[in-house]
Amino acid sequence: MIRHFLHTLKNGLRVVCVEMPHLHSAELAIYLKVGGRNDPPGREGLSHFLEHILFRGTAELPSSLAIESAFEIIGGAPNAATDAESTCYYSRVHPDSIKRGMEIFASMLMKPLLSGIEIEKRIIAEEAKEDLNEAGEEVNPDTIVSRMLWPRHPLGMPTIGTLESIAAIEQSDLKQHLGRFYVPSNAVLVVSGPVQSRVVLTAARYCFGGWHDEQLPAVNNVTLRRLSPQIRCVHDSDSQMNLQLAFLGFARDDRRFMALRFLRRILAGGGSSRLHLRLREELGIIYSVDGAIGAYDETGCMAFDLSTAPETLIHAVEAALEELFRITTTPVPGDELERVRNSYIFDLEFSRDSAYEMGGRYGWGELMGVVRSIEEDQCEARRITAADLQETARVLFAPENLRLVAVGPWKRGMKKALHGLVEAYQQRF
Repeated sequence: MIRHFLHTLKNGLRVVCVEMPHLHSAELAIYLKVGGRNDPPGREGLSHFLEHILFRGTAELPSSLAIESAFEIIGGAPNAATDAESTCYYSRVHPDSIKRGMEIFASMLMKPLLSGIEIEKRIIAEEAKEDLNEAGEEVNPDTIVSRMLWPRHPLGMPTIGTLESIAAIEQSDLKQHLGRFYVPSNAVLVVSGPVQSRVVLTAARYCFGGWHDEQLPAVNNVTLRRLSPQIRCVHDSDSQMNLQLAFLGFARDDRRFMALRFLRRILAGGGSSRLHLRLREELGIIYSVDGAIGAYDETGCMAFDLSTAPETLIHAVEAALEELFRITTTPVPGDELERVRNSYIFDLEFSRDSAYEMGGRYGWGELMGVVRSIEEDQCEARRITAADLQETARVLFAPENLRLVAVGPWKRGMKKALHGLVEAYQQRF
């Protein structure tokens, strides 16, 4: 039986323990509510940069090799990730070594050397160049779409930053960012696996009890919204056209979020999904199509990604828009809804076998204020109706929410044809 516990230390650090006695390894993670949206102007990518730098050494472990070796001794392999709103440091560890794992992460967060900055700049710049073409233009559809969804806002900027902003980062920027956002009240420590809550809490007090808290800066919320479809075409020398159809969506705590999950699965959730069947199995013009949901405190989006040959781009967009329009006007058949419902409910059940997923559910969920048990999600999933899906789709896929990006070897007449398809889609609504 899985049980989760929440404790809050005197300094404000929330400690989550998910007891999973049936497992043999534990997952240790620290979530912080800081990401790309918290980067100051001219220093885009600072949160991501700081995440990298913390692996370059601490007062006790003066190099990245020392940190890696310390984790290897306890069965771990440390990693980290930064997105628009959060940063996470995590590692699998042996259940008997939870305290030692906490000590290492505490040293990284509280006593970093902040060294190796110039080397890290070169590394991250190489990563950023992967999203640029020969002319230095952005060709990553995710980045281009984000700018269109949230113009002139940090959410619209690449989390990794730009070549200019990466080059501008100095040690003083890292120190200031660390002091502002790496504070206990802005963090959640989570341990999941064959562990006991009292043991986890005792270790957390020992390792993080001396972490001092500070008042957090205010967050800049999205206020600007464009009430018309947007299209962006970027030339690239790739042989394929990389297409993204994105729609401005809902915040993570929106009542329609479960319906949003169902829509993603119905449209681009695997081999039986509508866009896969239409574009691949019937038309044979794509290899795969992916759907993703982005959700933040006050806004969100749903995006569909695919690649196709230049000569089939217009056909692919036309067919995709037709499927999206159809789901706004025609109720999802009962057998299709039940198939998706069962698949989702079973996936939730299967997640009980993953310490990583349970740590995210209760750790990241606590950080973002959206903690839900598996049973709560399953119960809501059972209540979803075809009418719920149609109502949500009608709002989500409205033409004014559409942001369409196509990147690749453009041919004459393509842009005009794309605009014509979007105008026709708009008129049908």
